Amino acid sequence: MAHIHEKIDFTVAIFVVHEGKILLIHHRKLNKWLPLGGHVELDEEPEQAALREAKEESGLDVELLGERPPTTEPGTRALIAPRFLDIHRISDTHEHIGMIYFARVQGGDLALAAAEHHDIRWITTEQLDELQPPMSGAVKWYCRQALAEVV
Repeated sequence: MAHIHEKIDFTVAIFVVHEGKILLIHHRKLNKWLPLGGHVELDEEPEQAALREAKEESGLDVELLGERPPTTEPGTRALIAPRFLDIHRISDTHEHIGMIYFARVQGGDLALAAAEHHDIRWITTEQLDELQPPMSGAVKWYCRQALAEVV
């Protein structure tokens, strides 16, 4: 999806853990190893965006992990809180506020979104340092954190 706003957009990143491995994609346009994810569209909530992006990019249905406070009432709906938030620069004039979710597989069949990615694979902690091109330090840290927390 193209940028919605000129200066800043909201995005989701979904670090999916299954059987002690984390799911990563090799992004075709960016030539980087990344988690599943993308832009939050104008007509969706962050949770919806995370579930949609996970399905579109991997074929998998996932369960987002986190706490949903018991505060839903008329006019207010509680959301699962992202595990982390960050802001990262995309260009000299554009940034993304990233909502980082950890997730588990619930179903579906793993599939490569060939139009967007060169590769999709399950990676162990040890393999994180072997990926080419190398991963950014931030993405690697989130991978290790998800692998340590999600059992």
